[in-house]
Amino acid sequence: MTNDKIKIIKSELLSDNWYTLKKVTYEHQNKNGEWETHSREAYDRGNGATILLYNTASRKIILTRQFRLPTYVNGNKNGLLIEACAGLLDEDNAEDCIRKETEEETGYKVSNVKKIFESYMSPGSVTEILYFFVAEYRQEMKVSEGGGLSEEQENIEVLELDFDEAYDMIYTGEIKDGKTIMLLQYAKIHQLV
Repeated sequence: MTNDKIKIIKSELLSDNWYTLKKVTYEHQNKNGEWETHSREAYDRGNGATILLYNTASRKIILTRQFRLPTYVNGNKNGLLIEACAGLLDEDNAEDCIRKETEEETGYKVSNVKKIFESYMSPGSVTEILYFFVAEYRQEMKVSEGGGLSEEQENIEVLELDFDEAYDMIYTGEIKDGKTIMLLQYAKIHQLV
């Protein structure tokens, strides 16, 4: 379904360094029927997937901790962020992507993943849709130490946390990552652990 109240006038490439940043000029028909011209920047880094690994019997979950430069330059003193495993889709579909990322980052090989929803994470400036998954893990699924890929310069610490402790970390400010908060709240609402 297209929006007949939007007309793209011009799209300029501002940066193609890591991903693409474009300045888009468009006309928008407002509620009075008048056409207005707007100009916005949109950062296209591709779509991604994220997952919460949980163990019902032990009431534990798997999260990761890694350095995130944007948080560091925005006041996160050490730049480390506790978050759910996630990755960009690249050429994969969302389910294949999240299985691959789970094994690379956490060391767990999961096969049964459940998609729970998808969400735009910062729709005012970023094009990304994030696909959210959950999966139950067991210790026998651990095939490596995880930590990410060295060729991607990933330095990921794998954390196995008590669910209640992790959930409380939202309110202490130790977990500030939006996707992780959404997954923890989903797990609590649906009583996964």
